[in-house]
Amino acid sequence: MYFSLMSIAFKKSIILFDGVCNLCNNSVQFVIKRDNKQQFLFASLQSDAATKLLLQFYSKKIEIQSIVLIEENKVYDKSTAALRIARKLNPLWNVLYIFIIVPKSLRDLVYDFIAKNRYKWFGKQDSCILFIKEYKNRFI
Repeated sequence: MYFSLMSIAFKKSIILFDGVCNLCNNSVQFVIKRDNKQQFLFASLQSDAATKLLLQFYSKKIEIQSIVLIEENKVYDKSTAALRIARKLNPLWNVLYIFIIVPKSLRDLVYDFIAKNRYKWFGKQDSCILFIKEYKNRFI
């Protein structure tokens, strides 16, 4: 499975997300519905697949509070990951990429505030929720 994960990583962008977070799960469903070109694959940060993928990027400390985007063998997290994902969505959402000009430290302050409160505001599941069967092939 390890080699097939790495070959996928070179072909598609991979979004790693907190699988028990309601906000994160809703965000994944939001992206799936707007990813007309099927550019993204998804995995829960709690999954074995995510662990194996992240081992390839051992020099970067990834926190469970962060969305992670693996794209062209590079890892992006927090606000940068969110903006790079938005950039690949339809024109109504890719305009958000303009916020990349805001310094990462400021963007990540907002990101961290939301991440810190996401369970309180949006709730969480005991385990990663199951997704609609028609999108099952989008998860690794």
